[in-house]
Amino acid sequence: MSLLARLAPHLPYIRRYARALTGDQSTGDHYVRVALEALAAGDRSLDDDLSPRVALYRVFHAIWLSSGAQLEARRDDGVSTGSSAGDDAAQRLLRIAPRSRQAFLLTALEGFTPTEAAQILDCDFGEVERLIADAQAEIDAELATDVLIIEDEPVIAADIEALVRELGHDVTDIAVTRGEAVDAVARRTPGLVLADIQLADGSSGIDAVKDILGRMDVPVIFITAFPERLLTGERPEPTFLITKPFQPETVKAAIGQALFFHPRRTRKAA
Repeated sequence: MSLLARLAPHLPYIRRYARALTGDQSTGDHYVRVALEALAAGDRSLDDDLSPRVALYRVFHAIWLSSGAQLEARRDDGVSTGSSAGDDAAQRLLRIAPRSRQAFLLTALEGFTPTEAAQILDCDFGEVERLIADAQAEIDAELATDVLIIEDEPVIAADIEALVRELGHDVTDIAVTRGEAVDAVARRTPGLVLADIQLADGSSGIDAVKDILGRMDVPVIFITAFPERLLTGERPEPTFLITKPFQPETVKAAIGQALFFHPRRTRKAA
């Protein structure tokens, strides 16, 4: 199989990653092009012990590091990506230290495991975990918001509330039915919704979320023991789906990612 055929399925994704990493499409495309040219010329090669996608990102990072670009890629303001939502996320990204930004994007945006991210960044697993934690801490500090919890089990609701507050967010309400959830957002607009599917009165958290999204654009994380009910291809499509019983770190990471990649809603005073 030719080099182009092996890499073609992965090119749209590495271009997306390069844009997020640099904050600019043309700059990101430039470094992708340089990496591909190095591969075509034989100056770089794909590691046969890695999957083609991991190997491609590893070559990209070698080019990125050798160019010194990552030392220049941290900016404070003025990033322009062509849309207000994109501007907001890009500016937040570029305020994160470059190495932490890379680890965060590789796992949160590109879906690599921490082990794969370590292979790409040529470091050990522990360092990747530390880099992700550093990025997460910066994100959590900046993106504090109001959170609505839709959950009918008191113990689980209390656990989720504790996690949310630990990250610096406010819990506006804990709704146990579809009706309570709709009433809660009418009283106070949340910046994030954490929703179960099966609620106290037999109503559906899915329907509650549909009602909420019909009124406002807000990120949603489903936390449920019935994930198969959301994997039907019908809306609302769960960008973030956590299966019960959940690990606290999984919920924390999902909250950070959901807020980071969604247009920001600032916390309102009570």
